[in-house]
Amino acid sequence: MNDFTNLSKRTIKFRNDRDWAQFNNPKDSAISLILEVSEFLEHFQWKNSDEITEHLKNNKKDVSDELSDILYWVLLIANDLDINLEKSLSRKMSENEKKYPISKSKGKHAKYTEL
Repeated sequence: MNDFTNLSKRTIKFRNDRDWAQFNNPKDSAISLILEVSEFLEHFQWKNSDEITEHLKNNKKDVSDELSDILYWVLLIANDLDINLEKSLSRKMSENEKKYPISKSKGKHAKYTEL
């Protein structure tokens, strides 16, 4: 069993041990995910590059915690919707590699339709 599977199982067990699955429908879980993303984004709001660098030096644990909260909801949503994230990400990365070939996209931020 790999680390990703272990994280997913631990996350689901945490939720289920507390009988919280009853509150997790796709809509509310998606809202919770967005709320956690918003909390993550607050660490960067109104800061320039230098301020972000300094903030991350002083608040790395807090930023890490917010990313972990995001992953928590991603793992639960994937479980509840019966999505295998490893397979899904692998498939999506293959699609992205075709959309963004290195020869056309290296060093560019353009969308694949504009390459």
